Amino acid sequence: MKLTRRDFIKISGTATAGLALNGMGLDLRPVEAYSWELRTRDAKETPTICCYCAVGCGIICHTDTKTGKVIYTEGDADHPINQGALCAKGASVYQLARNDERVTEVLYRAPYSSKWVAKDWDWALKKIAGNVKKSRDASFVAKDEKGRVVNRCEGIASVGSAAMDNEELWVYQAMLRALGLSSIEHQARI
Repeated sequence: MKLTRRDFIKISGTATAGLALNGMGLDLRPVEAYSWELRTRDAKETPTICCYCAVGCGIICHTDTKTGKVIYTEGDADHPINQGALCAKGASVYQLARNDERVTEVLYRAPYSSKWVAKDWDWALKKIAGNVKKSRDASFVAKDEKGRVVNRCEGIASVGSAAMDNEELWVYQAMLRALGLSSIEHQARI
């Protein structure tokens, strides 16, 4: 075998490079391919709307079919508003469902008290309904100064939520109008 100077340099350089790469942990032996199971493979996908601002970006919420718990959220690429993109708040919406620090019970602080007390939902809903009725009864105007029937509640106002869709907002405003509210606004217009 005739070995030229050029061939010697090529072989020496290749051997040196191979030893150097091997020393850095590069192993050229065949490896077994590693694959993982996608955690959303069997999850139920539910389209929803981001709850933070008045834009109304679409989010896909993945829930585990066995436990019903949220396992992942992502921007909805088919949604006409955000087309899959989410801001920092929208991208963190997953933490609303999966956060050990999140308050998960009704906390009530009585007037002039310095302590929060845990209450159940039945008590809270009755308390809210009672306060709404008390405020409505105290500020309800049946007739205006000219004697015209107006049937309005002047002591309660509402600013709607941007996280509600049109159907939910229709039901919400119908309930508010049934109570006699005339000060009804929506966050998307502010």
